[in-house]
Amino acid sequence: MDATQILNLHMDENDSGADTVRGYLKALLTRLWEEEESFSGKRPFGNSGWQYDVMTALVKGGAVAGDLSDDEYKELLDFDENGARSAIAAAIAAL
Repeated sequence: MDATQILNLHMDENDSGADTVRGYLKALLTRLWEEEESFSGKRPFGNSGWQYDVMTALVKGGAVAGDLSDDEYKELLDFDENGARSAIAAAIAAL
């Protein structure tokens, strides 16, 4: 999957309010820009674990291998973390 396809992957409901990976990364960068040294890398949108919102989108979209729970929440159980980090790095570069 190329970087543009990754940027266009759908995001489930998340604290940034973004519908796509592109929107999520833009919201994250905007928050960093606005908050400057007050930016919280641990809780940029109020909750920790925010990177898993993006990682889940990558698994659901087929960009990286992984497993999701069978319940209604479809939580991320296991995934190719190195592949996910590389995919997001490529997507950021494509912005």
